[in-house]
Amino acid sequence: MSAQQTNETDAFPEVQPDDGMSGGYRDANPHLAQSIASTNSESLSDIRPVPRVAIQAFCESQQIAAVIEGASTDRRMGKAHVKVQLGGIPAAVDFYQTATTPNLIIVESRLEGDSLMSELGKLAEVCDESTNVVVIGHRNDVHTYRELISQGVSEYLVAPISMADVMEVVSTLFVSPDAEPLGQTIAFIGARGGAGSSTIAHNASWAIANNHSSDVVLADFDLAFGTANIDFDQDPAQGVADAIYSSEQIDDTYLDKLLSKCSQHLSLLAAPSNLDREYDFVPSDFTNLIEVAQRSTPHVLIDLPHGWTGWIRHVLSLADKVVITATPDLASLRNTKNLVDTLVDLRPNDDKPLLVLNQCNVPKRPEISVAEFCSPLDIEPTIVVPFEPGLFGLASNNGQMISETDPKHDVAASFATLAQVVTGRREIQPVEKSSVSSLLSRFTRKR
Repeated sequence: MSAQQTNETDAFPEVQPDDGMSGGYRDANPHLAQSIASTNSESLSDIRPVPRVAIQAFCESQQIAAVIEGASTDRRMGKAHVKVQLGGIPAAVDFYQTATTPNLIIVESRLEGDSLMSELGKLAEVCDESTNVVVIGHRNDVHTYRELISQGVSEYLVAPISMADVMEVVSTLFVSPDAEPLGQTIAFIGARGGAGSSTIAHNASWAIANNHSSDVVLADFDLAFGTANIDFDQDPAQGVADAIYSSEQIDDTYLDKLLSKCSQHLSLLAAPSNLDREYDFVPSDFTNLIEVAQRSTPHVLIDLPHGWTGWIRHVLSLADKVVITATPDLASLRNTKNLVDTLVDLRPNDDKPLLVLNQCNVPKRPEISVAEFCSPLDIEPTIVVPFEPGLFGLASNNGQMISETDPKHDVAASFATLAQVVTGRREIQPVEKSSVSSLLSRFTRKR
C-alpha cells in the first residue's frame, strides 16, 4: 500500500518501529508502514502468491470475517492455511493461552486509544516473538497508526477492507521485496475436441515472442496427443513428461535442459505424443513445474488438452489468464457456457476467461452468429478467426506459424491482437450484439 491510498487527506509517512512490546509480536516491517487506509482497488494482478504460512483471524464483525474468508479462497492464497473466527482480541488472547501462535494473527477491534493498546498488550503476552500481528480498526487516525506501529504491530488497516487489502498485506509480509517478479501464466483450452485451441495457443506464443521480443515458454500438456512439436518442426528427446515425473526435483537448471528452442525468444516444453504409458496425474504434479517456469520466464503459455480432470481443473485455477477456444455451434456454446460458469466460481477474484471464436464462416455450414454466441456468455470475443483451411494447412505442413507463412494475412493480424490482449497491452474491442436468442433454453429442453 502507498501513502496516497488513504481515506482522508492525511498522508501517513513511514514510521520506524521501536523495540516493541515486552513478550509479544515481531517488530513492524518497514516495507508495510506506509498507510493506515485500505485500498479500494480490487485489482490483484500485482499480488504475488503467498508461501505456506499459518494465518488466524479473530473478527468482531461478520463483514470483515467474510472478506478474509473470501481472500483465503483466492488462488494466490492457495498454500496458506487460514482460519477465521469471531470474538476479536479477547478471543485471541484466550485462545493463545494454550495454543502456539501462527505466522500471522489478524485481529479486528472497535476500541481506540488506551483501551486498544491495553488489549493488544494482553495479546502480546501470549504471542511468540516471530508472530506478525495485523490490526483492523474502525478509526482512520494517524496517531493510532503511529502508536501501533511503534509497539510492533505489522500493519493497521481501516475498515471497510477488501480482499485485495488482505492479500496485499499477507504477500508483503511473507514475500521478499527483493524477489524477482513472477511470469504470467496463460492457459488455453478448447470448448470441444477439434476447436483448434492448440493452434491458437501456438500462434499466440509465437506472436508474443516475436512481435514483442519477450521470452515465452510454451508447455504442451497434452502428453498423449500434443502437436506443438509438429507445429514448430521440433523433435526433442525430452520435454514436459520428464519435468512432471521429476516435479519434486525440478529447478531452473533442469528446466533449461528440457526446453527446445524454437526462436530467439520462444522455448518449447514438448509433449512426448506417444502411448507408451498412461498419463494419470494428481493436481499437485504440475504445481512445481509451473512455479519454476514462472520464475524464469515472463510468459508461460500452457496448451491444455480438451477434457475435465482434477489436474486440468487445478492448472486452470492456477493460471493468471484462461483462453477458451470455441467454434460457432451449439455444442461448443453449451460447453463454453459451462466452462465460463465453472471458472468464475473457481477463480472468483479474477477476470472472466478470454474467448476466441475459431473456424467461422465455413461455406454451407449453419452457424451461430458471433453476437448470438456471446450474448448468453456475457463476454466479448477477443478475436474471431475465419475458416481458412488452405492457410492453416500450409502452415501446418511446413511446421510454421501463420505469421511465418503469410505475415500480411488478416489471421496473422488477429494473432497479433490476441498476443497484445493476453499480455495486457491492449483492451478487448466490443462486438455489436444482436437480439438474444433462446439457445440456452434449447440445452435445457434437450436434457
